[in-house]
Amino acid sequence: MDRLPLPLEGITVVAVEQAVAAPFATRQLADLGARVVKVERIDGGDFARGYDTAAHGLASHFVWCNRGKESIALDLKDPRGLDVVRRLVADADVFVQNLAQGAAARLGLDAATLCAAHPRLVAVDVSGYGASGPYAGKRAYDMLVQCEAGLVSVTGTPEQPVKAGIPAADIAAGMYAFSGVLAALVRRGTTGRGGPVEVSMLDALAEWMGHPLHHTLHGGTPPERTGLAHAVIAPYDAYPTGDGGRVLLSVQNDREWRRLAEQVIGRPELGSDPAFATNAARVANRTRTDELVATALGSVGADEAVARLEAAGIACARLRDLYELAEHPQLAARERWREVGSPVGPLRALLPPITLPGGDEARMGDVPALGQHTEALLRSVGMTDAETAALRRDGVAA
Repeated sequence: MDRLPLPLEGITVVAVEQAVAAPFATRQLADLGARVVKVERIDGGDFARGYDTAAHGLASHFVWCNRGKESIALDLKDPRGLDVVRRLVADADVFVQNLAQGAAARLGLDAATLCAAHPRLVAVDVSGYGASGPYAGKRAYDMLVQCEAGLVSVTGTPEQPVKAGIPAADIAAGMYAFSGVLAALVRRGTTGRGGPVEVSMLDALAEWMGHPLHHTLHGGTPPERTGLAHAVIAPYDAYPTGDGGRVLLSVQNDREWRRLAEQVIGRPELGSDPAFATNAARVANRTRTDELVATALGSVGADEAVARLEAAGIACARLRDLYELAEHPQLAARERWREVGSPVGPLRALLPPITLPGGDEARMGDVPALGQHTEALLRSVGMTDAETAALRRDGVAA
């Protein structure tokens, strides 16, 4: 049987993007076969290029979010640079932007304006707080939106709220922008029209806050911050093992508790003890419950602890660091690692989570240098050699 092509083969995306949210969305599109043209500032490009130099001299955020794209560097404040973008958009299927609020509209690159001019275009505005309301013009960075969305209030310990260790607001917005593009393309396939797509970081992360939000709205109290423990289930936490490791386990029902008591803790009578027999009782006696589990696991090494828990049918996991994630046996066994090219040579990268059996593997293209494709893209929109040279000479293109 012939292999299926990548689902976005033949789709062209133009992105005036920076930081994480929009670049993360368009990288998903590139992985699925779309051609993604990334428009960057001439003075340093996407500012995420300067976040750090951890990836062999490149910024780790940029490497993560920008493989498989073509980079063109333009000054959009110059009418000639803006004209190049408009020419690129005229032949595109999708346009994505996450400029500061109001900047795209001033340039005529907001979704409403572009879709009015190009009815088949899917145009995406990614913002911090949306286009209207009192926060519309407020500067929005990931940590700030995590705070506004309440994520920080439910993350951490009872004494200390903390932000998530990943840019959760950016990722949430990026994934909704990605799925919004796919939905709009499906609609275009049946109606012939694209249309605007709007995604805000606050809306996206507020959606992800659904469980604690409903718990608070309808239960009357916010979930407590419990570190690695679960606010309403016990035992559900990380426990130290005898060799210095940490193993997490989760008991989801009273049957599992009875198995844990008998096969791991070695005290089957705890299964029917009124102080522990139900989840409500174990939560009320969380300190004693945790002590029982910690004593049992603290007498063995992490490998033995996991083996005993799995033999008893108890859900468990190792508390791994990032070095251990990079060598995770499951990722290795499923051959999830690839190499992508970059200006500093090949870099390890994970295949994207969407797997399409029977089709071509995700297209994991190179991480581009700033302006690497400027020349070719200017030619593709009809610029002559003389016009291209003038743009470079005048600092409009790089």
